[in-house]
Amino acid sequence: MSNFESPSPASSSLSAAQLPAVCILGLGLIGGSMMRDLRAHNVECFGWNRSSATVEEATKEGFDASTDLQATLERAEASRALIVIGTPMTVVGTMLDAINEHAPSCGITDVVSVKAAVAAEVSARGMEERFVGAHPMAGSAQAGWSATLEGLFDGAPWVITYDLAAAADAAGKPVPERWIEVFSQVANLGAALGSQLIPALSDHHDASVARISHMPHLAAYAIAAAGEAGGPLAISLAAGSFRDCTRVAAAAPDMVMSWCENNTEPVLAALDDVIERLTAARTQLATEGTAMYLAKTGQIARVRYEARPAHRPIFRLRVGEGDWINQLELAESVGGQVDVF
Repeated sequence: MSNFESPSPASSSLSAAQLPAVCILGLGLIGGSMMRDLRAHNVECFGWNRSSATVEEATKEGFDASTDLQATLERAEASRALIVIGTPMTVVGTMLDAINEHAPSCGITDVVSVKAAVAAEVSARGMEERFVGAHPMAGSAQAGWSATLEGLFDGAPWVITYDLAAAADAAGKPVPERWIEVFSQVANLGAALGSQLIPALSDHHDASVARISHMPHLAAYAIAAAGEAGGPLAISLAAGSFRDCTRVAAAAPDMVMSWCENNTEPVLAALDDVIERLTAARTQLATEGTAMYLAKTGQIARVRYEARPAHRPIFRLRVGEGDWINQLELAESVGGQVDVF
């Protein structure tokens, strides 16, 4: 029977020793850092990257990397590896087509920052039963192999999607055994890397990250541009508040657009919310000489954020047993994490 535990540090019963071989497609910050951690855990791991320079850097450090996608996927098929798609969203479809052709038996996950768009590509190819989406909430404004490091995922939220299970449960149908196997592998991967597993449906994930990641990047770009428009004196006087508000404006625009352009409706909703609040504050400042309502509302929200529990509530469950799908839904509803057995 699944149960709920009081908040405490995460500790999964799963271990790196239980992982299959892992094949990573795309060796940027996330994929490359994952490769570093898996090697440190003595998990068989190999990968592919389009850039020969990246592969050369990785192989110089003793990592198993190649620019030959077909050979990499054929190796994954032979070893029944778990395939991790770590490429930009723009080539996810191409990766799935190649996997279908050269690794038709492998389980698949991804680390793309949007989930519904990836799920749609998977569904269009009829690959749902061997796919479970993921999104490690870790990273930086830096990118590429040179930015990779061990420990990037330690303690980080690791979103794991369960769309197929929820749909099957709602329809009164059994969850396919193959999907359950892949879900366990993906959960094991996140746990082995030290992450905290957070279940979410794909569209719920996208609506959430639009507000706490995608829109804030756009806001940071706007604040940075507005600050510079103030001229040399404004920039000379810029200190902590400007620096902190614009930190993520250092992120590569192409990367941020790959999120926003594949999560349009949720990002628009988040932008509309911010614009409405700023417009109301401008109106209040122009008519009443104050913008106190926005200031108080924002301060209260920040205080609540800082006062959140140090640890998420943990739901312990056995995949495929008892009311495990209900436990995933309950954990999602409170932003909790799951400890999977």
